[in-house]
Amino acid sequence: MFRPCIDLRQGQVVQIVGGTLSDSGAGVRTNFVSERPPRWFAEQYRQDQLTGGHVIALGPGNEAAAREALAAWPGGLQYGGGVTGENAASWLEAGASHVIVTSWVFREGRLDRERLQQLVSSIGRERLVLDLSCRQRGDDYFVVTDRWQKFTDLRVEPATLADLAGSCAEFLIHAVDVEGLCRGIDEGLVQRLAESSPLPTTYAGGAKSLADLERVEELGQGRIHLTIGSALDLFGGQGVRYADCVAFNRRVAHRERTA
Repeated sequence: MFRPCIDLRQGQVVQIVGGTLSDSGAGVRTNFVSERPPRWFAEQYRQDQLTGGHVIALGPGNEAAAREALAAWPGGLQYGGGVTGENAASWLEAGASHVIVTSWVFREGRLDRERLQQLVSSIGRERLVLDLSCRQRGDDYFVVTDRWQKFTDLRVEPATLADLAGSCAEFLIHAVDVEGLCRGIDEGLVQRLAESSPLPTTYAGGAKSLADLERVEELGQGRIHLTIGSALDLFGGQGVRYADCVAFNRRVAHRERTA
């Protein structure tokens, strides 16, 4: 299924090349900056009943914009970006269906299980999405944190996914090396997720056509979802029409209802 997104940078809806993010903000390659406010996109997704989408704050200066989007569709969007054990509940109160967490549950390149358990105890695993966005080294994919610049020692592999499945409701995984490039999905990563993820998982990165959405649905057998960013006409892209994604979801939903 197609899952929508609202990526925020400096309070505006954007699409960027993920691998160019940095703490300083220098050198970020931006594919799109919208003149429309975040709430416009949230209202559009609400109108089309596109559930499971996410609002991601790419750095500071996005809190007001994020809250605006969440308020436009209470319970309809997940939120990620600077989520910690201290503020997770406040984002749920602001209207997020789930909070998405990466960097806060990692310290010095390793998963901090005490912090993860703190989140689970605080908000419940059913409201938590673990962001395992990754980059490739050799034949393996490793989770990256801190604007996707720092490698951890955690591999995205069957044992990891099985281990963490008891601590969250879903996984969100950006293929950082292809994020924003519109050159096609990382099919190898999608295949691995389809074979080994025990939870619903949203993959993002590189999608350039409706064929990519069809391929993810085929490989994932309905358990792997796809976010399309820079290629989507909603974000100035030319590869995929938003209306076609909405129609695709409706066809899949109808097929599941009548199966």
